Amino acid sequence: MFDDADIESAIRGAATAIFYGKGEVCAAGSRLFVSEKVYDNFMPQLVSRVKKMVPGDPLDPKTRLGALVSEQQMNNVLSYIEAGKSENAELLTGGDRSDFGGGKGNFVNPTVFGRVQNTMKIAKEEIFGPVLATIPFNDVDEAIALANDTIFGLAAGVWTKDIKKAHYVARRLKAGTVWVNTYNQYDPAIPFGGYKQSGFGRELGERALEMYTESKSVWVDLS
Repeated sequence: MFDDADIESAIRGAATAIFYGKGEVCAAGSRLFVSEKVYDNFMPQLVSRVKKMVPGDPLDPKTRLGALVSEQQMNNVLSYIEAGKSENAELLTGGDRSDFGGGKGNFVNPTVFGRVQNTMKIAKEEIFGPVLATIPFNDVDEAIALANDTIFGLAAGVWTKDIKKAHYVARRLKAGTVWVNTYNQYDPAIPFGGYKQSGFGRELGERALEMYTESKSVWVDLS
């Protein structure tokens, strides 16, 4: 998220990127890089929005944050949150189990950590839960370097009003999908897959047919 981005749009996009599906989404935006120039203005607004995302009954149409898939996964997510605290990441909101349903369900409050170091466990490993690590950066090249400093590379998002900058960053991000000023948009005609340790091959689009195609090479000596 660059300093020239539309802040309201970026806040909505960042919240959707990580808290959609409780963060149990392969392309979840679990690391959010924010320009240092607007970090102190952006973060309170983001946290304010996240605090309104109260876990609830997934059968209620008004619910925007349901339960995690299992007790085991809930405990795994909570262990990552504790790791963030132990590494002195700044806990801005959440960080605990929700008491919805009498505390018997696998609900975790949406969690945001501030001023995370890219070397911390919550930034390096895939949590697969409603936990967002926010990391400030100083310039475009630092943002790209930090974003690429991971073993994963499924998807990324770029927030800026400068289309030239958007394309510059998108070309250099080592991710299979890059969204610009939006997130979690899909089309069956567009290939979806990742770089590095994020999956094998591509789904969707013409590229997906290769996964279901068995090719054969025949050599004939006519001498």
